[in-house]
Order: sequence, then C-alpha cells, then structure tokens
Amino acid sequence: MADNQLQVLNALDVAKTQWYHFTAIVIAGMGFFTDAYDLFCISLVTKLLGRIYYHEEGSHKPGTLPPNVAAATNGVAFCGTLAGQLFFGWLGDKLGRKKVYGMTLMIMVLCSIASGLSFGDKPKTVMATLCFFRFWLGFGIGGDYPLSATIMSEYANKKTRGAFISAVFAMQGFGIMAGGIFAIIISSVFDAKFPAPAYADDALGSTVPQADFVWRIILMFGAIPASMTYYSRSKMPETARYTALVAKNAQQAASDMSRVLQVAIEPEQILEEISTDKSKSFSLFSKQFMKRHGLHLLGTTSTWFLLDIAFYSQNLFQKDIFSAIGWIPPAQTMNAVQEVFKIARAQTLIALCSTVPGYWFTVVFIDVIGRFAIQLMGFFFMTVFMFALAIPYTHWTHKDNRIGFVIMYSLTFFFANFGPNATTFVVPAEIFPARFRSTCHGISAASGKLGAMVGAFGFLYLAQSPDKNKTDAGYPPGIGVRNSLLVLGVINFLGILFTFLVPESKGKSLEEMSGENESNEQNNNDSRTVEMV
Repeated sequence: MADNQLQVLNALDVAKTQWYHFTAIVIAGMGFFTDAYDLFCISLVTKLLGRIYYHEEGSHKPGTLPPNVAAATNGVAFCGTLAGQLFFGWLGDKLGRKKVYGMTLMIMVLCSIASGLSFGDKPKTVMATLCFFRFWLGFGIGGDYPLSATIMSEYANKKTRGAFISAVFAMQGFGIMAGGIFAIIISSVFDAKFPAPAYADDALGSTVPQADFVWRIILMFGAIPASMTYYSRSKMPETARYTALVAKNAQQAASDMSRVLQVAIEPEQILEEISTDKSKSFSLFSKQFMKRHGLHLLGTTSTWFLLDIAFYSQNLFQKDIFSAIGWIPPAQTMNAVQEVFKIARAQTLIALCSTVPGYWFTVVFIDVIGRFAIQLMGFFFMTVFMFALAIPYTHWTHKDNRIGFVIMYSLTFFFANFGPNATTFVVPAEIFPARFRSTCHGISAASGKLGAMVGAFGFLYLAQSPDKNKTDAGYPPGIGVRNSLLVLGVINFLGILFTFLVPESKGKSLEEMSGENESNEQNNNDSRTVEMV
C-alpha cells in the first residue's frame, strides 16, 4: 500500500510543467497583487488624510493624523489579516482549499470599495468607517495567504515547486508598484485640473475640496484586479492531494488530476492506495505533532514574525524616512495633492529598482540554491545594510549623500525579497502534513502579521525625534530614525539565528518533508527484512 500511495503522489511530483501551472500562478498571484496594493496604498494617502481632516488653523505645518488615528489607520488591516490567516487557514483544512478560496476574494472586493466610502464627513466618522472596512479587507487578505500557498504547493511538481509558490508571492511586488503608479496618475490629474498653492503660501487653499476624492479613488481601485479573477477561482478544482489524502475522495482526485495535469491515473488505482495508517492520525498540537513538527513551526513563526517587523515598518514609513533625509521636500512647500505625488514617486522608484527585482531573483534561484541559503543570506544582508544606514546616519542626512542613502535603503528591500520575505511564505506550505498544511501556514503567516503590527505601531512612535519640540503633533518623543534603524538591524540579526530551525525542502516531495510516508517506508523496510530472513 505504501508504494502504491507514493506512486500517486509521485505523479504530482514528477508531472511536467504545463500551461495550467502558469494559469494557477496568475489566478493566485492576482490575489497577492491585490493584497499588496490594498495593504500598502494606505501609506500613500495618510498624509493627505491628515491635511484634509486634521488641519489646525494658524499652524505652520500641515495637519497630520493624531497618533492613535495614524496607528489605527496603518495597523487595523493587519489585525484583520492576522484573524483571517488563522480562520481561513483552519477552514481550508476543514472544508478544502477551493471552497473558501472565492470567499476571501469577494470580501476583498467589497471591502476595497467600502474603504473609499464614509458615513458622514466629520473626521471621526470618516476614520471610523475607513478603519472598520480596512479591518474586514485585511480579514479577506489574510485568507489569501494560506490558501494560495497551499494550493500552489499541492499543484506543483517538486522540481519547480519553490519557483511556482514564490512566483505567486512575487506578485506582491507588482501590487506595491501598481499602487505607486496609480497614485502618481491620479495625483497628477487632480493637480493639473485643480491647481493649488503650497501650504506656506496659503494654508487653507493648499488642500482643495476635490482632494477628498484622491484618497477614495486610490483605495477603491484595489477592487478591480481582485474582481477580475473571481470567476477563474470559482472554476479551479480542489487539489488532488487534499481530495485524496484528507477528503479520501478517490474518484474525484483521479478525475481532477487527469483533467488538470494531464496525468492518466485510474480511479481504481487510487482507491486502493488511500492510506489508512493510524500512526498518521495524530492531531494538531498533540505530543506527536510537537515531536515531529514543533521546532519547524517555531522556526516558521519566529522568522516570519521578525521579518515582518522590519519589512512592514520599512514599507509603511519609508515616506517618513525619506522626509527625514530630505528626499521628499518639506510638507509646507507643497500642496496636498503634490505631496501624494512625491510620496508615490518615491515608493514606486524603490519598488521598481529593488522590491520587484528581489522577488524575481528568488523565483529564479530558489530551486537552485535552496530556501535555507536564500533566507540566511537575506537576513544577513538586511542586517548589514541596516547597520550601514544607522551607524553613520548623520552622514546620510547631508544633501550630497542622499542618493547613497536611497541606494542603501533600496538594498535592504532587495535582500528582504531575495530572502526571507519570500522564503517565509514558501516553506510553511511545504513542510507540514496535508491535513494541517493550510492551518500551519495560517499560524505562521499570522505570526508574521503580529510582527507587522509591532512594526506599524511601534515604528510610528519610535521614529519620532527625541527632542519633544521636533516631534509630530500629538506624539511623545521617540528614539529617532537612527536608533530605530539600529533596532531593526538587531531584529534582522535575530532572524539569522532562528533560520537554523527551518528545514531545507528543495527537491523533496511534500510527503517526504511532512513525514506522511515515514511510517509506510518503515513498514516496507520491515517487510524487506522479513523476506531476507
């Protein structure tokens, strides 16, 4: 029985790369394109929201979001994402990957649109509406993580599995870049159509009434790419691994595998091959699970947690860092819409030059040099470049050295994406048993989002100047950008250490990594020993 079962799973592992693999990458990848767009576009418009709704008459600086409002606006989607990763990860193992796949996308579409709406026009009601719908937007995004990773890992062959899963994740880079490009277009159109003076020249007139449409359009645009793939997701069949190993539906598994991957397997063959080995019936977090996979789960959760503290704080607050070094002009020298343009231009340039290339370097090399090497290398160089920015920070703030700062800062993004930002997504989809795969990926991803919340909320306060006269309105003194970068460097170094808990899965089947065929192989060895005797 063991050999037969392995033959069925081997059919998936050795299946040649076909058009459907690329179709699955696009269908799953568009979800991640939307995820990144929705999560990071908020950083493009937070300063605009402050100007529109929190303008203070007579202030020499434009209005900014109060600390609690800014923290909620930036971080509430991560709270929803964390909840969605845990819930939909568990549901994906209980009901199947396909049944809940379209559900997450529909939540994303509806909440993207609703995020751009508001009940009333007062600051409190606008921000409350925005935060409410961004929480549920995050909830839908959260479900995309474990489901997309698990579906792609269970469809792929073992030779190119890492490249396929990371290609899905790499669509995040295009989503971040698309957010910046779309914001550039919208802000350019509105600035040309509704010209306004700089804040220093006319504080009230620098924010035209039509600017209120800018942030709404940017947020609502995220519904379009998500809705484009809803029909395709609804037509995707359940993965054969789930159907055969978890649902035990032999006929359906044979039919789906034959139709999708063009592998001719008879239903009767699979029917005899479904394993009923009781040694594999242990539950999640049981003693046997912890013995087999406890350290693996600690490795995937800890590295994702540490990575996301650094990665999301860098992404969400790069506008503040660029303002601190003078790469984005002082807010008073621009009108509200021009500030959106400058922030979007900076984010797009970083995405184009470092974020997107980093993702695709991982796609190319992950099945060549392996997950472990890429993750270790990524954390190492993130640590090096973060310290290289932080230690001589005063040097980088000089006008002549700003380009050097931007290059170094871009390299931290490059090695995050050609490193742990991709591998922490790939590995949890490969190393756990099929019946726990989606749940364990959801737990790992939720740990990452917990780190993102630490980064989003913590860096918001930490990066404030130690001088209380130089902090943004309403904020207590922090430790400054330099010391914040030092903290991120230490966090990246801890990522290096915890990477040693994560196993290498390059070139191995999912069952070999999860140990699902371990007892069967032992039975075979015992049988061969008896025969020799």
